[in-house]
Amino acid sequence: MEMKRISSGKLRAIGYDARQRLLRVELDDGSAIEYAAVGEEVWRRLSGSGSAWSYYRDNIEEEFAGKRVAAKAAPKANPLDDLFK
Repeated sequence: MEMKRISSGKLRAIGYDARQRLLRVELDDGSAIEYAAVGEEVWRRLSGSGSAWSYYRDNIEEEFAGKRVAAKAAPKANPLDDLFK
């Protein structure tokens, strides 16, 4: 699933798999939550919202059952990279 990086409230990334109707949100604490049976219209409104955090809280967090999943770890920078670039 391709993730769209955002900065809205506690949201840091959102992604949607239309075939599986699966929405994934990644939060600023590093956790990730997946929501099943989410329609494309909900995804369209979330991804196009000027206030994605508010839309998420009002229309997704309260309406769909979420399941915490392991967030993808961001690649750690090698401290030697700065020396040898």
